[in-house]
Amino acid sequence: MKPQTKLILDLDTGIDDSIALVCAALQTDMHLLGVTGTYGNVTTEEGVRNTLDVLSLVGRDDVPVYAGCTHAFEEDAYLPEAVSRRIHGANGVGQVVLPRAMREAESEHAVDFLIRSMVQYGSSLTLVTTGPCTNLATAIRTEPSLRSWKGRVVMMGGALTVRGNVTHFAEANIIKDPEAAKLVLESGLDVTMVGLDVTMRSRLTMDDVRRWRSNGTAYGPYLADMLAYYIANTLGSEETYIHDPSALACALHPEYFTMLALFLTVETEGVDRGRTLVDHRKIRETDPLSKVCIDVDAPKVESWLGSLM
Repeated sequence: MKPQTKLILDLDTGIDDSIALVCAALQTDMHLLGVTGTYGNVTTEEGVRNTLDVLSLVGRDDVPVYAGCTHAFEEDAYLPEAVSRRIHGANGVGQVVLPRAMREAESEHAVDFLIRSMVQYGSSLTLVTTGPCTNLATAIRTEPSLRSWKGRVVMMGGALTVRGNVTHFAEANIIKDPEAAKLVLESGLDVTMVGLDVTMRSRLTMDDVRRWRSNGTAYGPYLADMLAYYIANTLGSEETYIHDPSALACALHPEYFTMLALFLTVETEGVDRGRTLVDHRKIRETDPLSKVCIDVDAPKVESWLGSLM
């Protein structure tokens, strides 16, 4: 029997994070150990509140939630950009008013939870990040022995073969803390980058909105309203990209993705700050643990996502 996947999600809970969170919460073949909160689409405080409310909506108040870092390594504070507020709504969930969860986040800091979990579960743990990598990078910086950790990191972020979605070079999650992303990608950990190269190939549509709205669940109408808002404020047509849920799909079904094993890094200076690329210093070295997704069987990702809802 295949061992059950132990999973931690590190989220800046906006709309597509919420969809990924529901998918993870509804999975029966994995154990969601906890969710750590970061900044990005919203502030860390707002994202943690959204996480608690979404988990409550799907009956998963048993999953602990931990608040994490509130800003990037090189910054003193974080304020969401206007484009994030437009795409995800001022509250991060498309202006949808979720029933408020009756609990609060755990008192333990997200970084301490990550360190404790990575040490405790070792190679049986998978960490999926869908926002800036600051929590994980801080854990590695705090506990350098984690560089020899044998678990997996699946990171939604970056762009290798396509242009960025914030600048010509940079993707949104990476450019919010390039120093943190650089630390993680150069750490020697088993990191899989699920970037715009693949997340833009898979789509959610207004058909999904209609199906979720009438699926007979308590959470369906809320997710439908979130997705409708997201579609209207991203591609503005009948469909939108599957960004964050693609990272969860890759964590659970890597066979859906085509990957290249490469030593990866992030530019932290100049016009291409935030760019993810091959580390030229290691171009002659072999057997990197890090990988980048360059293609995806989009119908399988879309079918997998649809089967969970």
